[in-house]
This record gives sequence, structure tokens and C-alpha cells, in this order.
Amino acid sequence: MAPPEFLQTVAKSVSNFTNKPPTAMPCRAYVTFLAGNGDYVKGVVGLAKGLRKVNTAYPLVVAVLPDVPREHRQILESHGCIVREIQPVYPPENQTQYAMAYYVINYSKLRIWEFVEYKKMIYLDGDIQVYENIDHLFDMQDGYFYAVMDCFCEKTWNHTLQYKIGYCQQCPNKVQWPIELGQKPSLYFNAGMFVFEPCINTYHDLLRTLQVIPPTPFAEQDFLNMYFKDIYKAIPLGYNLVLAMLWRHPENVDLDKVKVVHYCAAGSKPWRYTGKEENMQREDIKMLVKKWWDIYNDDSLNYKDPSSVTQVSTVGVEIEPFSSQAISVVGHQVQYVTAPSAA
Repeated sequence: MAPPEFLQTVAKSVSNFTNKPPTAMPCRAYVTFLAGNGDYVKGVVGLAKGLRKVNTAYPLVVAVLPDVPREHRQILESHGCIVREIQPVYPPENQTQYAMAYYVINYSKLRIWEFVEYKKMIYLDGDIQVYENIDHLFDMQDGYFYAVMDCFCEKTWNHTLQYKIGYCQQCPNKVQWPIELGQKPSLYFNAGMFVFEPCINTYHDLLRTLQVIPPTPFAEQDFLNMYFKDIYKAIPLGYNLVLAMLWRHPENVDLDKVKVVHYCAAGSKPWRYTGKEENMQREDIKMLVKKWWDIYNDDSLNYKDPSSVTQVSTVGVEIEPFSSQAISVVGHQVQYVTAPSAA
């Protein structure tokens, strides 16, 4: 449960984020996750500015691990974010057999189910940008877990039977699921964006369940898919465009209708973009990276608190505006595990 002093500041923080007069504490909020002292804070700042640009009515809560430095928290607060510290969550010891080692820290996202001061929340990874207002997702029927279906065509899925036989839920008619393999797999969502309802009982059950299941390659994403499979409902691709869809399933993508872009393909994070990685010289990728920078560099989207004499700069560190040249960055250093990023 949130401490009383935290609840007392929420209404003011909502005013900070939306640039609207303080009101009663909202029952809805966006939430993201941040760990370590690296450059992911830039992604969260970009997300906060993007939400403000689309005139969201709700605040952005940032769940931070203890190793997020004070200066990064101040940067986020200066952009109207509600910063809430959480403690790390780990699976049982020695269960770190993941597609990427740093995935283990993402189990800490389970803490957001404890944020019961909100009735409903939309989770967004820090490498996501919102380009159209999606507040209407809060109005979907209660009792379900909403997210966008993932794709099994990338090499990171080569441990799965789906990848080996070429089956993908994004194009189920291209390669049929073999009858001899029995019932085809349940729909599988990408956990970079989802709509959920915080609940203290669910929170405790998530942590208990984590201790008794075997490890999975995609850490908390696999875990959440297992846990919520019976109440999962798919929402359209445009609410979480994973960039690999542009070259894996272009027939399913209409960029003009995409509301949320997930910069999770290798080399696509705008604040690290060099254009050197595979697929990163595509015109659509360069356009989307520039689109993110246009928001990040737009000073009109900064929150200027009239009660504060001084303002914290956009990112707290020097960073070059977007160009086709290499962007110098500092990798994420998470004290709990060796990790290049928090998501």
C-alpha cells in the first residue's frame, strides 16, 4: 500500500504532469519502470513529454528501484512524474536462464500491482512513445488483462516450437499449427504495454507464484502470459507497435493508424540510435526515431512549475539532438544484475 504522505502529494503531482489545476486523486494512471543510473531516464522523459503532447488526463507514475540516483528522480519530478520507489523482485536463486541476462530485473515490475490507490493503470515501457491519446483504454471492461499480441519471427524466439516450425500468431494462416502437436499455443502478448487493475491479493499471489514456477527465457513477460492467460484480451497492433513488425509483418502495419510505438528492436532506441544495426537504415525507422526526438526536444512540452524558482534540465546530462551521426550514450548499470538497460 502507498504510504499516507505519498497519497497526499498525488493530486499536486497530477497537476504538475497535466498542467491542469489540482483535483482529487485520480483512480487511473499510466505507469512505467526504471532501474539503475544509466540512460533509460531519457526514454522516460520522452514518454512523459509524449503523454503531455497528446493531452492525457492522467499522470505518469514511475516505479523506480533504489539504485535510481536522486538526480534522475529530480529530472522525472521536474516533468511532473510521480516517482515511487519499489524494492527489487527476484525469482528463486540460480533461476537466471534468460534470453538476455538483464531480463531478471524486470520481475520487479510485479510491484506495480501493489499500487492500489489506482483502480486501473496502463503500463508502458520506457522505450515506448505515445503518439495519439489512448486514455479511452481505461474505459474497457474491468476484469481483463489487455495487451497487444507479440510476434515469434525474431531470432530471440529460436528456443520456441513456434519459431522452429515458422508458426506466428500474427499470420496464423501462413503456417498452420500442426494437428499432431495438439492444441495450438495460447495467444501471447508483448508485456511492454498492458492495461491492468492493481489488486493487493493479485500482487501477493504473483509473488507467491513466482517462487514455484520454473524459469522462462523472457522472464516477467513469459510469467505474465502464463498468469493472465485466462483473462487476456488482445487489442489492436497500433497500441504497441514493436518495430520488428515493420519488416516481419508489414502487411499488418498501417503507420498512419499507429498510436503507440515500442522502440525495442536492436539499435532502435532513439537516444542511442546510430543507424548501424540491422534494419536501422530503413526510412520508416529513421522517420520514427526523428519523430521521438521532435517530442523530446520540444521545450513547449516541458512542465514549468510556477512554485519552483529553478528548473531541472530536460535530461540532466548533455545530449546531442537527433542526427544521422552516432549518439554518445552511457550504458545502464544496474547494481542488482549486470544490465545494459532496465527494460
